[in-house]
Amino acid sequence: MENHHDLKTSPKALTLLKILWGSLPPLFFIAAIIILAILISSKSAALKEEKAAALKQEEPATNVVTIKATPMPIRDRINLPGVIEPWIKLTLLSEVSGKVVRKVKDEGSSVQKGELIAVIDARDYENTLISAKASYHLALVSKERMEKLYREKLSTRSQLDDAEAMLETSKARMDSAALNVERCSIRSPLSGILNKLHIESGDYLNITAPVADILQIDKVKVTIGIPESDVHAIRRIDHFEVKIDALHGSIYPAKKHFLSKSTDTFARLYDLVVTIDNPEGKILPDMFARVEIVKQKIDHAITLPIFSIITINNDHIAYVVKDNIVQARKIELGMQEGWKVQVTEGIQPDEHVVVVGQRSVNEGQKVNVIKTISHLEELSG
Repeated sequence: MENHHDLKTSPKALTLLKILWGSLPPLFFIAAIIILAILISSKSAALKEEKAAALKQEEPATNVVTIKATPMPIRDRINLPGVIEPWIKLTLLSEVSGKVVRKVKDEGSSVQKGELIAVIDARDYENTLISAKASYHLALVSKERMEKLYREKLSTRSQLDDAEAMLETSKARMDSAALNVERCSIRSPLSGILNKLHIESGDYLNITAPVADILQIDKVKVTIGIPESDVHAIRRIDHFEVKIDALHGSIYPAKKHFLSKSTDTFARLYDLVVTIDNPEGKILPDMFARVEIVKQKIDHAITLPIFSIITINNDHIAYVVKDNIVQARKIELGMQEGWKVQVTEGIQPDEHVVVVGQRSVNEGQKVNVIKTISHLEELSG
């Protein structure tokens, strides 16, 4: 009883009650303001969402063109320049000196191996041959006589050896003289085209003077420089295609002849030599050519035009249309051929991908497909 009486009459307790009672109205007011603010904020957000949804519904569908993802071949290829060279280019030189007395062939004519091209005055060489033959026959008679005397023990072995040596020397001189006479008739060492004659009748030629340039072009070759990064692929390839613009862009099959084992000192390229059969002689030396090298080929690949792909933060994005709604797809890319790029992940066969209007659409947006194509060439139609 004493404790209860003390609590009622305690001045401190009365003061505390008065403070609490006086603070209640402001607290209720603050709480009411907070609750009201929350309600207003929620309502505002809901209104914004309703407004955005309404605007979205009112927004007209974007017109797009799509392409049907159809598996098709794609090639990883490089196209390198080169120049046509004759299979053999030979400069025929004079092997004797003398005056040209007859020119048998003209520039541009065909020659067969061993066919006569020009004739050098051979009279001096013929006289030398006659003298050499006489010396040879004299040495032969002398040697035979010495053999007889040696058998009869009327000469020494040394005298017989000298006679045999003289005979060999005389024979060598006779053979050289005969060879010089033969060399006065200048003949082609191979079959081909007489591309250029450096002589005229009456010209005096020294030994090693140029007589004619002969080309063999029934087969021609092209040398191209291969970058180090492509050497491994080239090792596995034996057949190529060569395009020659001078022949109306005609394409000829070619075979690998040789891949060099070291690089050019400055360009750091490996020489690849390919050969082309040229039986009709249409392909001429020094024509410009381009050699197409297919490093890899995939027969059934999903491909897209490179311009239809959007890059965002190093990710490749393509927009797929399904039920007139756009889906943003992250895709992985493979090899590229021209405007066409392989898609290794992210697109399935027969899906429709936006190729016109892709920069005007977003994920979930409604679109109006005005045209669907199967090949890129249809865009220009």
